[in-house]
Amino acid sequence: MTVQNLWRPSRRRLTDALLAAAVPVAACSLALGGLTTWVGAGKAGSPARIAVTSGRVFLPYGGSTETAAFFDVSNLGGADDRLVKVTSTDTRGEITLSRHGTTGSGAAYKADVKSVTVPAGGELSMSPHGVDLTLRARAGWQAGDLVPFTLHFERSAPVRTIAVVIRSGDGVS
Repeated sequence: MTVQNLWRPSRRRLTDALLAAAVPVAACSLALGGLTTWVGAGKAGSPARIAVTSGRVFLPYGGSTETAAFFDVSNLGGADDRLVKVTSTDTRGEITLSRHGTTGSGAAYKADVKSVTVPAGGELSMSPHGVDLTLRARAGWQAGDLVPFTLHFERSAPVRTIAVVIRSGDGVS
């Protein structure tokens, strides 16, 4: 009759095994806690979802072709995005993003900007007193005409939309 040498865990082997397992379990718990906090703070929201409405473009007057266009850009998603460029097949030359404001002494100014933030869950409402688009109109525009535009964003797909040609002072504040 032969005697089998059965392996039996010793107290030291069990302690070493538990310590070896505790490190990855603690690391996973810490990572899960961090991710839960990140999501709970709203930092892991859905991607930006852009919607563009209320397109208006001023009818140029006084022999000038320079004018301004305005849109309401909503971001229904959970992440900020940036409007970086606007194009149109019915305008001449480049369309620039502009910001209007007043100095401390009350003088008005206009500055071209490279991009404009569309905040998560928020809206960018363009107006003559804030952000707008500066462009050169093609000859022959009349009030009521529709002008196609494409708004390009940093993260979202381009959005094609139209703006109605209006007389200055009609429907834009």
